[in-house]
Amino acid sequence: MSSASRGFGRNGRVTIRWKYLAILVIVAPLLGLGFAWSGLMSVKASTGHWAVTDWFLHWVMRNSIRTAALSIEVPPLDNPALVPPGAGHFETGCAICHGSPAQRASGAVLAMLPPPPDLKKVVPSWSDAELFEIVKHGVRFTGMPAWPAQVRDDEIWDMVAFLRKLPDMDGNAYLQASGLHGIGTAGEVSPLPITCESCHAEKRLGVNSVIPRLAGQSEPYLLNSLRAYAHGERASGIMKVAVGTLAEESLPELASYYAKQARPQRPSVPVDAQLVERGREIAERGRAADKIPACLSCHEKPGGNPAYPRISGQNAPYLERQLRLFHAGVRGGSSFSHLMTEVAKKLNEEDFAALAAFFAGRESSGP
Repeated sequence: MSSASRGFGRNGRVTIRWKYLAILVIVAPLLGLGFAWSGLMSVKASTGHWAVTDWFLHWVMRNSIRTAALSIEVPPLDNPALVPPGAGHFETGCAICHGSPAQRASGAVLAMLPPPPDLKKVVPSWSDAELFEIVKHGVRFTGMPAWPAQVRDDEIWDMVAFLRKLPDMDGNAYLQASGLHGIGTAGEVSPLPITCESCHAEKRLGVNSVIPRLAGQSEPYLLNSLRAYAHGERASGIMKVAVGTLAEESLPELASYYAKQARPQRPSVPVDAQLVERGREIAERGRAADKIPACLSCHEKPGGNPAYPRISGQNAPYLERQLRLFHAGVRGGSSFSHLMTEVAKKLNEEDFAALAAFFAGRESSGP
């Protein structure tokens, strides 16, 4: 009898191997599901991971973040004005798990599996692009959440700028950056550990700040904005966390408080006269060729809609950032925002800086 007739020929061996493979593919998952169903697989955080499990999860995470970060273009992050917004949000949304230079994480948090890392130690091991990926999308199986407003890359870069400074911060530097040193001062209306004044106090807002000046702003505009943040209609990861813990009935009080504050005069700063004149032309006359109306035909117009914000005297970097958000179709939140979105789409790159420079140096004519 030949070997082929006994089932040991080439075709016979191939057939047997495929049978074994098919059995393995079907049986192995069933055994795994059976083990999981039995309840014998422990999910206790108190016992920790096996060393190989811990290594594998961190290995997968690093590989995933490294690959995703390859396509991320990092903007300049050396502007000190980017740090305060990130620091303020860190205190409200991150320090509770990671601790901060001012206060260590609690023992209860450190009992999590895996425990949130001390960022002063681990931040240097990540690139700026990788930090952006982590902050924006979070990390599965760790409790690290995604950024609350996925369309606000500008806020995420603020956080990355802060994180890059964090390893070298002591307690005092952190208190200054986050605004926690302001707790307990007169006039604060927010019950949050870090208050509205921690970020928006006039004494904290230099001319290069990306945080808006609220003092003397239109009360209807402030109230509409607060409600839009609270209801998720205006995208901001920072403000969603800040306003999300406030009672709805407290929002009118908050809007009224800032609307009644006098906005102090600021010393004049050197400006590019040509840039300002370009901004003035658009603000006062518009640009008919591009169907851009004059900004002042709506904003700060005597007898105009009080729900339109007063933009004169705002910080130029803040104004430029908001114009770019409108241009990208990201900024919204009120029944009038679509009007600004349509106008901003017609602005070009040079217009953003020009309008910001003009309005930053202009005092509001409104009450």
